[in-house]
Formats: sequence, C-alpha cells, structure tokens
Amino acid sequence: MKLHIIGICGTFMGGVARLARDLGHIVTGSDANTYPPMSTQLESLGITLYEGFAAEQIDHDIDIVVVGNSISRGNPELEHVLERGLRYTSGAQWLGEHVLQDRWVLAVAGTHGKTTTSSMLAWILDQNDLAPGYLIGGVPENFGQSARLGNTPFFVIEADEYDTAFSDKRSKFVHYRPRTLVLNNLEFDHADIFADLHAIQTQVHHLIKTIPSQGQIIHNRHTPALDELLKWGVWSETARFGSSDAEWVASKTSDDGSRFEINHKGSAHAVAWDLIGDHNVMNALAAVAAAHHVGIRVEHAVESLSTFKSVKRRMEKIYDNNGIRIFDDFAHHPTAIKTTLEGLRHQVGKQAIIAVLEPRSNTMKQGIHKHLLSDALSAADACFLYANGDVNWDISELENEQISTHHTVDSLLEALISKTTQLGDQAINVVVMSNGGFENLHQRLISKLPTPC
Repeated sequence: MKLHIIGICGTFMGGVARLARDLGHIVTGSDANTYPPMSTQLESLGITLYEGFAAEQIDHDIDIVVVGNSISRGNPELEHVLERGLRYTSGAQWLGEHVLQDRWVLAVAGTHGKTTTSSMLAWILDQNDLAPGYLIGGVPENFGQSARLGNTPFFVIEADEYDTAFSDKRSKFVHYRPRTLVLNNLEFDHADIFADLHAIQTQVHHLIKTIPSQGQIIHNRHTPALDELLKWGVWSETARFGSSDAEWVASKTSDDGSRFEINHKGSAHAVAWDLIGDHNVMNALAAVAAAHHVGIRVEHAVESLSTFKSVKRRMEKIYDNNGIRIFDDFAHHPTAIKTTLEGLRHQVGKQAIIAVLEPRSNTMKQGIHKHLLSDALSAADACFLYANGDVNWDISELENEQISTHHTVDSLLEALISKTTQLGDQAINVVVMSNGGFENLHQRLISKLPTPC
C-alpha cells in the first residue's frame, strides 16, 4: 500500500508513519515544519518528507491519504484530495484498522499522565517478555522512539481525547477498541474543542462502550468526574486504584514519591525509582494494575519500574552544574503544574525552585484555569510567566512578590538570569514548563551558564 500523510511531523502522526513503514507500506508525508528530531527519524526509515503543502506532492498512484487532526479545510493537499475524490482516512482510524485489529490493546486515557503511564506500561510488558507494540505521545527514554510495531498480540497506546480529524469530531480513542483501559483522571481541558467537562465525559463514555465484557476498566478513585461518568453505564470488569478502599493502593515511604509500596490483595510490594511526585506514584499504580490484567505478577511489574527512566520532557533534567539544575517539563494544566512542583519541593527541601511557564494550550490561552494558577505555582519560590500576544486574558492579574509576567522571551530570560545571580551560591532548581518550543528558552538559558565539566 502507498500512503501519503498530511501533517506527518507531530508525535502521533509520526508514530503512525513509522508503524506503516514497519508494516512494509510505502510512505510519504508533508507538514508545515519538517525539522529534527522527527524529520530525521522518518527520513532514516526511507519516508519521503515534503516541507509545506502542495497538491503535486500527492502521487497519482497513491492508495490512501491519511489526514492529521491538525489539518483543516483550505489546506491545498486536503482540497486536492476532496476535489479528486481520493480515498482518505484519519490517523486514528487507519491505526485501528491496520495495526490494532485483532490485538490486545491496552489504552491509557485521562487528562494527565497518559504519556508517562503508557511508557511505564510498555516498559513493564517489554521487561516481562511480552514485547508489545506501542504508540505514545512522547519519547520514552527506555525505548528512544515513540512507536514500534511489536511482535506479540499486545499493543500499548496513549488514548488521546482530542478530536480525530476535520471530518470526524469524535475523540481519537474511539477507534482503538481496547481490552484493557486505564482512566487516570478526568478534568476539563481542550477548551478549543470541548464546551465543558460533560462533553469530554460523553466521549469517554463512547470509549467505555467499546470495551468487551471480559475486558477491564482500571480507574482512579480520586476523580469525582470519573465516578459520575461510570454511573452512566459500564459493561466490563472494573478495578479501582488510589483510595484506601480500592483494589490497588499505594503508600509513600518517602515524601517525594521516590519510594512507595503497592498494595494488592493483602500483599505489599516496594518500589524504589528515580521519579518523584504523587502523580507518578498514581501513574505507576495504574500501569502495574494494567500489566496485571494481561498476566504479569505484581512483584515482576514492580521490579521493572525500578529501571524505568521516564519520558523526554517530563521533568527531564537537561542541565546540572555549579548548584543549578534545569528541568524541561511538559506540564501545562494547573493540576499537573501543582503536582510537579510539589513533588520537586519534597525532593529538594529548602533549595530554591524557580518555575518558568508558557501558557500555550488553548485552554490556558483562554484563561479557563486562571483562577487555579497562583495556587498551582505556590510550591515555587519565584515564577516567571510568558504573556505573549496569543494569550486572551491579562496575565498580569497574577503578579505578586512571587510571580512576574513578561511579554517577550528576551525580557523573561534577562529576568530569569538576574534572579539566578541574585540567589548567589545556593542550590537552584529551574523548571521550564511548556507543551511547545518556548522559543528555545531552555538552550538559551543554558548558553548563559557555565558549561558542565
């Protein structure tokens, strides 16, 4: 089969391209910005990439065009597809029909923690000789790539609630038909496509209806929106995690979450790893429960967690020298920001924490969660917010002795360097939080600091 993918360079669509190539298909693709590392990864697989969109980039003998969910009407290639009556589909639908069909799919859904939990789950299966395929919206450090086909029936997928394509406004995950479903949590997000929390619950309910009766839904007992949703109807086995009355319980043995016990059916299993934060304890609990559903013993799953290395851009330490540590983190929702900073605070004690935030998601740009931000940032000693022109509310409302706002990355960087100098010789932890490139702030900051020996 010969495929052309419009919008190929996102993590999800790039993963679809990799899987298609591994199945032996001929793949070409286009995107507005084709740049490393995704461009080089795809080109190394023999995939032809085009910079920009043009009708002539779609070969006359193409079998099917896969349209990414970032592509809208007016795109030259999409208009060509529709005008010519070419066969087209979405990335999620193509994946469901050509990769996930007849496989035991383990899907991880929820507002927070999908990428990390999916990565943990894939690693646990891999380390217990189940060699799963996977498609994850990030790069697990243990694997070094966001997708692989695998050679067993098992496939782990990050089940994103975002819409499928220009012509299919259902969430992508309705195409996956999992047998094991993790529901990590549920809050309002993606204000650009969902009117309210109820609209997201409706999509998750569609997903729940696709789980077979002998499948299992593993859900977080600390989430009222999930409790409410499950009352709409469940036709499968369920397992709860998180609360003291759940089947799966975690008890921290260190404040920062780097040590904890997983309790299941009266047995306790100790975990010691490099990750921190209550949110990662919950992610681990969900991953172990999902692995147990496919037959992995709890003690073996826990052993695998000890070698788990997290995910790129999830509290990834990118600089450590002369008492200054810099972390690159994807957190962009107040809940994720809060748990990330609190976990770091438990780890570093009274050391200085500086939070740097780019409110880049559509929900943050619209100010939907602005009333939660001050509290979410409270574990940091100083916070620098980037108030660029895309933000539709006055971020300066949040300014106080702890929080400052900046309208350019240059001014923010200058203030950030001044703050690190002001703190002198004390240990400093800088957490840069964004789900985008942040105008390369991370590397620009590092370039101003001493080079590690």
